Amino acid sequence: MKLDSSFMEELQSRISLAQVVGRKVLWDNKKSQPGKGDLWAPCPFHQEKSASFHVDDRKGFFYCFGCHEKGDAIAFVRKTENVEFMEAVEILAREAGMQMPARDPQAAKKAEKRATLAELMEEAVKFFALCLRGAAGRDATAYLEKRGLGAEARARWNLGFAPESWQGLWDHMIGKGARPEEILACGLAKPSSKGGKPYDTFRNRIMFPIRDARGRCIAFGGRAMDPNDNAKYLNSPETELFDKGRTLFNYGPAREAVGKGAALIVAEGYMDAIALAEAGFGGAVANLGTAVTEHHLDLLWRVSPEPVISLDGDAAGMRAARKVIDLALPKLQVGRSIRFAVLPEGQDPDELIKTKGAPAMQKVVETALPLAELLWLRETEGKTFDSPDRRAALDAALRTATKQIPDEGLRYHYDQALRDKTRELFRTRPQPGRGGARPTKRWEKGQKPWKPPAIPMQSTRNSILASDDSSAMEALRESVILAAAICTPCIVEDFELGLERMECRDARHARLRDLILAYAGRGTEVLHAEIAAALGPTALDELLAQHHVALCPPVRHPGDEGMARMTVAEELAKLQAARALRAEVAEAEEDILGSEDEAMTWRLGQAAQARNAATRSENEDRTEYDTGSNGARINRDERSALDALVQSIRYTKPRG
Repeated sequence: MKLDSSFMEELQSRISLAQVVGRKVLWDNKKSQPGKGDLWAPCPFHQEKSASFHVDDRKGFFYCFGCHEKGDAIAFVRKTENVEFMEAVEILAREAGMQMPARDPQAAKKAEKRATLAELMEEAVKFFALCLRGAAGRDATAYLEKRGLGAEARARWNLGFAPESWQGLWDHMIGKGARPEEILACGLAKPSSKGGKPYDTFRNRIMFPIRDARGRCIAFGGRAMDPNDNAKYLNSPETELFDKGRTLFNYGPAREAVGKGAALIVAEGYMDAIALAEAGFGGAVANLGTAVTEHHLDLLWRVSPEPVISLDGDAAGMRAARKVIDLALPKLQVGRSIRFAVLPEGQDPDELIKTKGAPAMQKVVETALPLAELLWLRETEGKTFDSPDRRAALDAALRTATKQIPDEGLRYHYDQALRDKTRELFRTRPQPGRGGARPTKRWEKGQKPWKPPAIPMQSTRNSILASDDSSAMEALRESVILAAAICTPCIVEDFELGLERMECRDARHARLRDLILAYAGRGTEVLHAEIAAALGPTALDELLAQHHVALCPPVRHPGDEGMARMTVAEELAKLQAARALRAEVAEAEEDILGSEDEAMTWRLGQAAQARNAATRSENEDRTEYDTGSNGARINRDERSALDALVQSIRYTKPRG
């Protein structure tokens, strides 16, 4: 029986040589490096005490330096189990959960058909690339240029464009000799429900070829150019070539990069994977319009023992993380786990790299949370454990989760780590001045009982408002100033000089400032239209949707000139004072190398006072209050006026 090459490729991708060999040998822990797939053991084929049997798990190959036996997983099963080739394949297929192909002569025809479909897909890649370089792809090219993908990057990723015509690709493929049923089988076209000619699956979209581990195009992803399109991203339907639950974008190149030392990073879309790879993270892959599946995890572990799942730091990202945790726990083994890189809220890898550079993304990857840490956060964040019932519920939830881990030793260490965290959480008794120690005095009547603090949400920890980064706070102030000016453009004339001198850290903020200065005098509608034309239709919505911007009064009450003027004046003053202080400190650092004098100290003190004065709001409530007999606060000036009125009434003589 001749086995289909696609079946053998999938079998090789699902099994791990280290797992197959590990049932027969004891690894030498001193010599082995499981994290790199480099494993050593005494040879199972001849008697020896030293570890001369080597397994390269990433390449799927073994070799004994003593008896010189060598081969792959199938060869190892044949030698150790004393079986023929087909029996060895059946053993491995059962372990991988695969059904053996039917023993019939049609297998060769099926393999030939798959090869034909793959050739047609490559022809479609050429057609889409040609359209992108032509006049029809001018807008798509401009969009990709704006996203940082120049001509070399577009060629590197074989990017293309599907024209807006209904049968553009169909007519091209028919002209190349393709049969209609083959084009439909590739998922490149769909049959008409009205009995007409089939129409193209992708129209007016930027095209991303999706390739298998061998580099063959098996599907496409399309990004809509029309912002009103129902589906922003569209993938090929599942075909004989393509199963999205078993496919990862950029898997082949990433596997090679990880073998050279790169981290394996899983992004949520192919644009993020491309941005990561272009920024130097060659081990980036992406799932394709579906959540991470068990098959995805198996593919990832075949490449790296600890892949990093990149997640957005919002609620949707945390929900995705919870699903991955539940999938991974039953499959964990020693030397096989996952980590989670949680990005700042509202940012994906592409945005983070563009705004803060590759080092910022590298820091996120290096500080990725282990699975145990994210499991702890899932069960505790935002919750309070102030009763025995809630504490018992936490213990039960953690035990239920760790019971899914099949390896007894690994499960013990997970339980131990989580118990340590639980004891620390329940032991904490914060008191003023006590540094979180236990209370030393007894509880007294009238005293509020202690309650454990709620674990902060991930979004709170990543919030810009919780950051002590001065540049982040300055970017926040810039956003508020720009939003206030956009919502009430009639005030811009009063602040032209301040806006011109505002040194925006964000290039996008600088572009917005220039547009405001140029078009604010023409009215709100013209300004909004120019912003949309220059920065895209969603630029304004993205600015106003930021949490700190949406809450500021000029955005909540657009058109309120007094509130807008007050907000812009205060934020410009705070921004200028903060930057002036930083400049004084930088200059003082240079001067201090020469000489120290009182003048330098005075300059720094004056700059700090100016910054502090600007930080305090001009609208602070300076009213003085008295406390009434009922505990209510009474305005002191109003109370004095009322007392004077009562006195004048009391001593006024009645008429007649």
